[in-house]
Formats: sequence, C-alpha cells, structure tokens
Amino acid sequence: MDASVTLRPVDADNWRAVAALTVTEVQRAWVAEPAYYLALCHYSPVGWRPLAVTDADGTVVGFLMWAVDPEDGAAWLGGITIDATQQGKGFGRAAVSAALTELDAPSFALSYQPDNTAARALYASLGFVETGELEDDEVVARRPR
Repeated sequence: MDASVTLRPVDADNWRAVAALTVTEVQRAWVAEPAYYLALCHYSPVGWRPLAVTDADGTVVGFLMWAVDPEDGAAWLGGITIDATQQGKGFGRAAVSAALTELDAPSFALSYQPDNTAARALYASLGFVETGELEDDEVVARRPR
C-alpha cells in the first residue's frame, strides 16, 4: 500500500497527539512510548529533533526523531513509531522514506533490536545495511544518501 505522509515538527499544536500514540504489546519490547522520546528530545544533549508523522488528512499517525552525528554528519533516525491503530497501512515505510528525502545529510543511520524482524526487513528494503556496529544492545544499519 502506498501511504502519503508529511513530517512536521512537533509543536504546541500536535505534541498531545504525538504523546497519545500507542504501540502494540509486542512492540513494547523494542520501542518506548512516544512521551519518553519527546522528553529525550528535550533533555538529551544529543540534539534529537522530534517530528510528527501525519497522514494526508493531517492526522498524527506516528513519530520519529532525528539527530546529526557530529563525527560523520550522518542523520540518525530514532524513535520511529506508528500508532497501533495505523499499522499495516504503509505509514512506517512512508515516514522513513520521507526522512531520507527531506533531511539534508550525506548518509543515514539507525539501530534496532536484533530480534525485531519487522524493522530489520523494512529498513533493509529501504537500502539500510547492517554494519556490525552496536549501539547499546541494538544493531546499527546505515544507508548513503
């Protein structure tokens, strides 16, 4: 399914919708609640920037955050979450594809739990290649622009 999304900065108008996003019970082993990611964006020294993922009607269906690695300029994508009620509609693929198109970076990186086979398959299909690096207990995958 081809889904159309827009990435919008999280702001005073949409942060509550982002914080209200939910994930499935199984996914809780791999991703945090969006409210945690919003706090991380605000308080972490990494410089994470939060983005709401909205559908064609402007409804918030997901979230992702990104930051630039000062060592190599790669844009790291993190906290990628699609609401449990909106999964299976192509929004996850569309959100990552939009980030790859819209973010100005020479390359991209992300990480995921090794047993998260859905994430692994999605990111591989978008050109991400596992590098052998680990970020905490997660596998790192990278993709050139």
